[in-house]
Amino acid sequence: MKALVIAEKPSVARDIARVLKCGKNISGAIEGGQYIVTWGLGHLVTLADPEDYDPKYKAWKLDDLPLMPGEFKLEVIRQSQKQYQAVKAQIHRKDVGEIIIATDAGREGELVARLILAKAGSKKPIKRLWISSVTDKAIREGFAHLRSGHDYDPLYDAALCRAEADWLVGINATRALTCKYNAQLSCGRVQTPTLAIVAKREEQIRSFVPQTYYGMRAAAKGLTLVWKDGKSGSTRTFDRGKIQNLKKELEGEEAVIREVKASRKKTYAPLLYDLTELQKDAYKKFGFSPKETLNIMQRLYENHKVLTYPRTDSRYISSDIVPTIKDRLGACAVGPYRKLAAKVMRVQVSPKASFVNDKKVSDHHAIIPTEQYVELTHMTNEERKIYDLVVRRFLAVLYPPAEYEEIQLTASVGKEDFTAKGKHMLKEGWREVYDSDQEEEEDDEEDVRSQALPKLEKGSRISGLHLTVTEGRTKPPARFNEGTLLAAMENPAAYMESHDKKAAKTLGETGGLGTVATRADIMDKLFGSFLLEKRGNEIYLTSKAKQLLELVPADLKKPELTADWEMKLSRIAEGKLKRTAFMHDIRDYAGAVTEEIRTGTGTFRHDNLTNTKCPVCGKRMLKVKGKNAEMLVCQDRECGHRETIARTSNARCPNCHKKMMLKGQGDGQVFVCSCGYKEKLSAFKERRKKEGAGVSKRDVRKYLDRQKDEPVNTAFADALAGIKLDQ
Repeated sequence: MKALVIAEKPSVARDIARVLKCGKNISGAIEGGQYIVTWGLGHLVTLADPEDYDPKYKAWKLDDLPLMPGEFKLEVIRQSQKQYQAVKAQIHRKDVGEIIIATDAGREGELVARLILAKAGSKKPIKRLWISSVTDKAIREGFAHLRSGHDYDPLYDAALCRAEADWLVGINATRALTCKYNAQLSCGRVQTPTLAIVAKREEQIRSFVPQTYYGMRAAAKGLTLVWKDGKSGSTRTFDRGKIQNLKKELEGEEAVIREVKASRKKTYAPLLYDLTELQKDAYKKFGFSPKETLNIMQRLYENHKVLTYPRTDSRYISSDIVPTIKDRLGACAVGPYRKLAAKVMRVQVSPKASFVNDKKVSDHHAIIPTEQYVELTHMTNEERKIYDLVVRRFLAVLYPPAEYEEIQLTASVGKEDFTAKGKHMLKEGWREVYDSDQEEEEDDEEDVRSQALPKLEKGSRISGLHLTVTEGRTKPPARFNEGTLLAAMENPAAYMESHDKKAAKTLGETGGLGTVATRADIMDKLFGSFLLEKRGNEIYLTSKAKQLLELVPADLKKPELTADWEMKLSRIAEGKLKRTAFMHDIRDYAGAVTEEIRTGTGTFRHDNLTNTKCPVCGKRMLKVKGKNAEMLVCQDRECGHRETIARTSNARCPNCHKKMMLKGQGDGQVFVCSCGYKEKLSAFKERRKKEGAGVSKRDVRKYLDRQKDEPVNTAFADALAGIKLDQ
């Protein structure tokens, strides 16, 4: 009898098949002597839509709500029908004795495989492959330590509860809002609190009243001293008269050094990356959206096999990974990392190191390099950037701390206190791993900045002081960008209304709103449903979102709901809470939410109606702005017609080099830049043709490969070869 292995994606299936020596390609699978390896395309099976329970539910009617299926039906995702049938055929083969689940090791990965087996009606024994990377070594070790699939039944229960709960609350609330207010309105326990977080920040900005503050500096002989209030210790005052009078009093006075305090300090490398931290850094450094970073990481994990599983929420490794560190260092010791890796190759890593913690690793450890040899030339520019972030962070935690001496000066000018500080690096430590631009960022608002201090001692006198009054204005909180909104979703406790410490703790432990695997998609969905829009890099609520937040039940806007659910789902996964008890509460809650919307007294008004009529149904269309495009969308949700009128292109403005918008349709399309530059598409193509833009990346790669095998200037080389020089 053979074992059927179900992987989550074709690329992972091919790797597993190669390790298991399966070489015969059959329909939707690869077969060998002992194993057959097949795959999903992510999810092949999902919870059925309402109309699958009764055709009447195809029409959205408020009177039909709430929808409460007795037992949830499953349906095959339409685009995945062919692969599902291939997997089902392999499951029911008579020579298949057991199923090995090899989908991603996590809650959602468990659901992918279990729904396939449930839909196919399989009763065959199951085993579980649980690995964090798809290198040959990891696969072999994983198959040597397979566990019973039923060990993960509680994890499957938690995954199914999450899916069914989101169906009950999301579908009922969305249909209720849409029918009640005759507009395409959607809500859910993650996307609606995310909108509320953005709304709260916008309210903080709107209600902020800036104030002017003042300070004073005294400069002489390469030293800048900053005034400090003797009572409050602050370097600022809102009293302009006070600071101007002080300046007059202190003119011509000497500075007397009262104290020189030197202290030796250490800074340790930042912790290893989890997905959210990596997404934040990639946005900050390269402008990659969270979705782009996840896709790049997925390629580095699946295709190149040089990084471990991306969808992790841990920033630590477990103690069993420690013995593999040298192999991982050896694999990534190429190019710019060779010398850096060599320095720590012989370092014995303690299982008690700061980045090793078994208790802080659940499904997967932090993102680190695998033992797979790296070919940097096979990576795209974007892949190199993400790989570089991960490898340097991995190397940094293996280096010793950076050590520096901090010197704090306190001086008296007349009766007033002044201060200055300086820093002298003693040992680079982990900072050696990073380029010089990896300096600690100083707060723009900080008044006492680090400087190179002259040699001074207690009692030193400094004359000839030049006094200046400084002035600034307090700033409102910054608007969210994709990186900072991601951080707020991960740590939403600051936006909770209840200030419930237990709920805040749970949100912290469970990773906040959404999961590391879903946050990027949620953000994209909010842009795609025109609830959020980008102006430059800043995120704004649309009018539609503002009205939605007025109409949606208060509970659905609070992060506390997710905290409560995740707390219970974690207990289900641990076997401490029954699935039936959780789902009973969810059904009650979904009914209550639907009733609250039904009896609501609010109104919804489209304020983005245009005079353009829909070519399908004739109704006036709405002008909306998505993440990267402007569109006209039919106001009738059942019609659903939409057309793009402008989109952000990759074409750069020849004047300011920003990305230009491409507006219009057909031959009349025009590139428009925010600086005012305009250019017809036909003229743009002609210009680019003259500049040689028709050369593809593949052409460039072929040319460079050819250069490796050919002398750069053969005629010149031949001429030099005939010259004989006397010693």
